[in-house]
Amino acid sequence: MPSSGKPSSCALVWFREDLRLADNPALHAALDSGKPALGLYVFDDATHGPRPLGGASRWWLAQSLRALARDCAAIGFPFVIRRGKTAEVVPAAVEETGADMVLWNRRYVASENQIDAALKERLRKDGREVESFNARLMFEPWEVTSKAGEPLKVYSPFWRACMARGEPRPPLPRPRKGKIAAAPALKGLTVDDLDLEPTTPDWAGGLREAWTPGETGARAALTDFIDHGLRGYADGRDRPDQPHVSRMSPHLRFGEVSPYQLWHAVERAKAEGDATATDVEKFRSELGWREFSYHLLHGNPDLATKNFNARFDAFPWKTPDSAHRKAWRKGLTGFPIVDAGMRQLWTTGWMHNRVRMICASFLIKDLMIDWREGEDWFWDTLVDADPANNSASWQWVAGSGADAAPYFRVFNPSLQGKKFDPQGDYVRAFVPELKDVPAKHIHEPWDAPREVLERAGVTLGETYPRRIVDHHAARDAALKAFGRIKDR
Repeated sequence: MPSSGKPSSCALVWFREDLRLADNPALHAALDSGKPALGLYVFDDATHGPRPLGGASRWWLAQSLRALARDCAAIGFPFVIRRGKTAEVVPAAVEETGADMVLWNRRYVASENQIDAALKERLRKDGREVESFNARLMFEPWEVTSKAGEPLKVYSPFWRACMARGEPRPPLPRPRKGKIAAAPALKGLTVDDLDLEPTTPDWAGGLREAWTPGETGARAALTDFIDHGLRGYADGRDRPDQPHVSRMSPHLRFGEVSPYQLWHAVERAKAEGDATATDVEKFRSELGWREFSYHLLHGNPDLATKNFNARFDAFPWKTPDSAHRKAWRKGLTGFPIVDAGMRQLWTTGWMHNRVRMICASFLIKDLMIDWREGEDWFWDTLVDADPANNSASWQWVAGSGADAAPYFRVFNPSLQGKKFDPQGDYVRAFVPELKDVPAKHIHEPWDAPREVLERAGVTLGETYPRRIVDHHAARDAALKAFGRIKDR
């Protein structure tokens, strides 16, 4: 029972991967209850099981929490941050406030689900009302199945099954100031107390220049995409030299925007004549791939560490060559489109999706390094490192995943560069050593005449690295290795 001096009833909203006020079902339910309410975020780096955030994601989380705290203050909603084991911190906060209602939005990583289920059972036994909501996905993973009731393993039938369920619900409104009766605030920590941001060295300068985390930043990014990137998206999304990308992935990752908001925003743009049906349909299908990744993760909790296709357990990965791995990570492979992508990643915490596939294919199939090495590096360096998307996408490129690229599909980085960055503008943006190399030669500087390189100030092996592998020889070796397991 609540101790004396505590409110007789209040609602505690436990924020997790939903760091926003608009379209937040748990917060909306607190508002509808009419009870005094407050918000809690728990930074749990003490519980064994959940995968710790990578460095870039920790930086983003710090900015997002600051933004959420400001937004909560603006509507008069108490919000507190605490640190520790979730299983201890949440019940303690419930006891301190006397909360008789605890609300949260669902997560989908198995270890986190176990924490949530145990808390729900404990709090209900204590007589609290506990409810969880769907805020992160448009379609719950367990609700989309084959006609036989089985999980789906191929994207196209999965997405058809999703579409057969009808249009996703409209987004919920942002609470207005004065609409929530504020409960007494708990004592908490500042974001600085969490030690999430790099200091010595401070490598986050490029992230600060590239991004505005938080719900306000998400709204601005979405507006910019609809105004400048959505029209032409279907054809232009594969071009890293063009603006036809949404850049919504980190905002989605931390729940600063919901997929419902994105779905209906592009639908409005189509209705108002600001986007074509083809462009909107393509963007919606990309949201579908995100949903499919979570569908796979739900049925395969070890997706980041275990081959979805067990045949690949026998694949003869090379022991990682430290020089090759370092060259790939730093963008010093001698293949300009790969190097541009890896440097974009290191500088901004993000990489264009087409280039992600090229860089992943190069690590896996040119260098024959286990896909898990790349998945782990992306987990640490991406601001949008997502437990479902990251692992599912790496397995797709490797050929070991569901709906995977065939093992014999090996991206030629030079041809990919010529096709998707024909003038070399993307390469020049992130590989300034090659900025004066003509477009004809920028994706294959090793084949450029010596006088062309001299005029551009390029000396291979000195100002820009030579290729660390011969792609054609590496491709042949990879195909032989993949061929040995294809019939297993």
